[in-house]
Amino acid sequence: MLVLGIDPGTATTGYGLVKYEGGKETLLRYGVIKTSPSQEMPQRLVKINREYTDLLEEFNPDAVAIEQLFHHKNAKTVISVAQSRGVLLMTAAVKGIQIAEYTPLQVKQAVTGYGNAEKKQIQIMVQKILALDKLPQPDDAADALAIAICYLHSCRMANLNKGGRNS
Repeated sequence: MLVLGIDPGTATTGYGLVKYEGGKETLLRYGVIKTSPSQEMPQRLVKINREYTDLLEEFNPDAVAIEQLFHHKNAKTVISVAQSRGVLLMTAAVKGIQIAEYTPLQVKQAVTGYGNAEKKQIQIMVQKILALDKLPQPDDAADALAIAICYLHSCRMANLNKGGRNS
């Protein structure tokens, strides 16, 4: 199974592709889609859509796991991230890709076992789970990898609850 984890944003959208096979998670690619604050919002959304579509077409993931919005103190930030998130959700839906959404708390619990984990703890666990030589950077990409891992762990747990195997 191939999962594309997404940490949505307007300035920076993190992504991480993780493959699960034979009981093991393997990193395929991770990074960020960056847009310039000097661009108008429609152009920023077009750039996010274009680069995200390229990823979907190149890797054809089985699922997209995306972080749900959480409240910011700045309403303008929430609106901006929501616009980006909408583009990401729509693009995957149009392509018929399964979509799962997770709260930051769910991601932290799935990856670290602790819902109040710090960013550094998440990065360390992502590094261990994916057997990386160094901590994944930047934070947005590390978060996207954690979201993909959350999806895979959730699928494994659902499979176990149905009486299936954990592989």
